Amino acid sequence: MVNEYIDKETLATLKQVEENKIKKQRASKERKPKGKPNVLLQILNGEILTKDLVLNNLVYVFFCVFLLILIVGKVHYGNQLTKDIDASLKKLDASTAEYVEAKASLEEKTKRIELLQKLEPKGLKETTKPAKVIRIKVKKK
Repeated sequence: MVNEYIDKETLATLKQVEENKIKKQRASKERKPKGKPNVLLQILNGEILTKDLVLNNLVYVFFCVFLLILIVGKVHYGNQLTKDIDASLKKLDASTAEYVEAKASLEEKTKRIELLQKLEPKGLKETTKPAKVIRIKVKKK
């Protein structure tokens, strides 16, 4: 660089030009670009509902909302069915346990030795003779 003499007026204009550039840069940083507006902001404040695209496809939008409601209902119904099945399985397990317990108790009470001990005071005894089978022979004509 070569040192040159710059008078005060030229120096003042150069400073003013640089200050203007800095102000423009700051202003452009502060402003948002006007390219695409924020879609999320439009959804939240409701501007998107006034767009032609949405208004022309309103039936499709309602259909999609209806399908979403059906999906949520189906999931809820599935969860309810799962709870009902679990409750039914618990009841079935309890009934099975009661059945096994009652069957074991009946087998214990109807053992041969137990029956002999209970019937002995009444005078009933076990037979020592085997039972006889009576068979009738049918003659053919």
